[in-house]
Amino acid sequence: MSITVPGPDGLPRCGWCAGASPDYLAYHDHEWGFPVADDARLFEKVSLEGFQSGLSWRTILDKREHFREAFRRFDFRAVARFDEADVARLLADAGIVRHRGKIEAVINNARRACDMVQETGTLAAYFWRFEPAAHELDAHRSVSVSRASLDLSKDLKRRGWKFVGPTTMHALIQAMGLVNDHADGCVARAQVEEARKRFKRP
Repeated sequence: MSITVPGPDGLPRCGWCAGASPDYLAYHDHEWGFPVADDARLFEKVSLEGFQSGLSWRTILDKREHFREAFRRFDFRAVARFDEADVARLLADAGIVRHRGKIEAVINNARRACDMVQETGTLAAYFWRFEPAAHELDAHRSVSVSRASLDLSKDLKRRGWKFVGPTTMHALIQAMGLVNDHADGCVARAQVEEARKRFKRP
């Protein structure tokens, strides 16, 4: 069972919030786990989770606004048109993580996303196919890889996406609200559960 820790206001939060900065607490309280159907936000999360590989989410969160500026607010149709000059521009941008492989993966994935929406209509319609069934939800808690993330990772790789391993995709499933993995007793858990009940699946 996941543990909670008291936040600066005394209210219990997921254990990973221990010692968190105000921005990190705000991310936990108002973003993490709330269901998302916006394609730009979903593409952003895939991209940023890829950049996080080998780093901490705090590092990526601190740079998120820089990433948004550098990658056209994660409009995948715009990113799909990036060329080698854009790669050079991004490699010179100290505001983001300057890793050629990860930068090129985002551009590749933007092109794959364009292909995907031709088939599914939206990215949201695709990703929400991988929402675990109700009886599977507890099996996804306190783990770094899940059946849903293994299936999602396998299918994305088959479609040519990069930096979409099962651990990375499990983090996306948690963050984008396909499951409610807030700890029991966490101040946000009931709010996320209510949001998931109201959410209209794409």
